Amino acid sequence: MVNAVKSSRKTAPNGKITVYLGRRDFVDNTTSTEPVDGVIVCDNDYLPGRKVFAAVTVTYRFGREEDEVMGVNFSKVMQLTTQQVYPSTDSREPTAVQERLVKKLGANAYPFVVTLPDTAPCSVQLHSGDDETSKPLGVIYELSVFVGDNSNERPHKRNSVTLAVRKVQYSPISGTSRHPSTLVSKGFALSSGKVNMEVTLDKELYYHGDQVTATLNINNGSKKTVKSIKCSIIQHVEVTMTNSHFTREVASLESKEGCRLEPAERPLTSLLSPRPTRAKSALLSTAS
Repeated sequence: MVNAVKSSRKTAPNGKITVYLGRRDFVDNTTSTEPVDGVIVCDNDYLPGRKVFAAVTVTYRFGREEDEVMGVNFSKVMQLTTQQVYPSTDSREPTAVQERLVKKLGANAYPFVVTLPDTAPCSVQLHSGDDETSKPLGVIYELSVFVGDNSNERPHKRNSVTLAVRKVQYSPISGTSRHPSTLVSKGFALSSGKVNMEVTLDKELYYHGDQVTATLNINNGSKKTVKSIKCSIIQHVEVTMTNSHFTREVASLESKEGCRLEPAERPLTSLLSPRPTRAKSALLSTAS
């Protein structure tokens, strides 16, 4: 039985070099970062006397491209690393995906690995949601594979390949047993007493798609009636360079279970479980 290898593929305009990536996301697990790995395929008659380099660049865009006028740019581009991938000087063993790709693609296939600095920032994209054609703000990575005489040479579009990649971060969830909890009180003008509510989460770390389970204990010491309960998950994004702040509701849930809660009635215990998804978090996209 032959297992298919899912990969991203892109060929240079001159058709002489093709890059295959088994994945686009490379994980920072807070202690180290996975290297960017893949396979290049070159024509035999094109390689003699030439070198192939792989570079990873990061673009920080902090303003809209359409607002760039009179030579003012709202983006910074930095080349993080450049490494020679053919002839290869790396002695590391290829990954299982690379071995399968090389076996499938033949003798002209060469595995490569590019190591990212540990201090490199994680990928972040801010989408306005209004204009899908404009470039997103945030931190954006690109892998560029090009043919040249040295690593400092500027890549030519004809013999280079550029692919978008992401550096994502997954915090370890093992060993975290804390259950965040908070107590809030709300008073009312021209009315005595308060509504007291305690909220406790089942854990402190969630990924996109995880169900957020909140246990609510409500004590109505006011003269008002609690008619319904609404639970919302709010996403806050702060861009420090431009002192900008974005807020978006990414999940919400409303319940009338146990309501109406009349004044001085016995405390109400309720369980709400909204589930935020990556699709709803359109304001901020991150492999977190």
